[in-house]
Amino acid sequence: MANRHVFAYGEHPSQMVGIHQPDADDSAPFPVAVLLHGGWWRDAHDLRLMDPLAAELADAGWLVWNVEYRRTGHDDGGWPQTFDDVHAALNVLGARLHEGAEPGDPARVVAVGHSAGGHLALLAARDSPLTAVVGLAPVTDVRAAHRQGLGEGAVADFLGPDPGEHAYADAAPLHQVPAGVAQLIVHGDADQRVPVEHSRAYAEAARAAGDPVEYAEIAGADHFAVVDPRHAAWHAAVEWMGRAHV
Repeated sequence: MANRHVFAYGEHPSQMVGIHQPDADDSAPFPVAVLLHGGWWRDAHDLRLMDPLAAELADAGWLVWNVEYRRTGHDDGGWPQTFDDVHAALNVLGARLHEGAEPGDPARVVAVGHSAGGHLALLAARDSPLTAVVGLAPVTDVRAAHRQGLGEGAVADFLGPDPGEHAYADAAPLHQVPAGVAQLIVHGDADQRVPVEHSRAYAEAARAAGDPVEYAEIAGADHFAVVDPRHAAWHAAVEWMGRAHV
């Protein structure tokens, strides 16, 4: 059973982290997992979506930072403040690791983001303490997502009604490669929320830009199978995270 506590990385109520720390202190420093939940950046969803994965990773010996951030709706979120929150949390984590304030290994800091959280993880990888990213059905092309009407208008809520060309490019992991870290992209071919073609295109573009990217397409898996601790899609992610090169 892991120890849990809450840490604030900023003054806004949503600028907080649920920290899950393994009990086995003699195994420190622990590898670090930074979890970023999905929900189309909206305040209808929060970090509790990732609690099952946080508990499983902590029980497996990972120090887990389950990060909350400002979201759209009534939470002061949107572009770029939602991304700024994730970047700020990562900077605080990096400083605490190097100061010894967290019992984590700065050489193994893996972000695990689902859907919109995968979008944030991939964007935040550059110039951060992250050493790897796992994108679980990530949103990688916000222009295509908007054009296809994904998330019931979520992109317009996130970027604004008329964001302009620069915002579409700046906010899209597809157009910000290379991320500069090892990546695993996991996507189910039965995903009805974020089409699997988005991840196929991202993996191809990231590899062409020089990023080390592995891509796992899971037959029959939908959008939420990738965050089900019992599903093979999640098992593939955990296995990759545990490899020596991560």
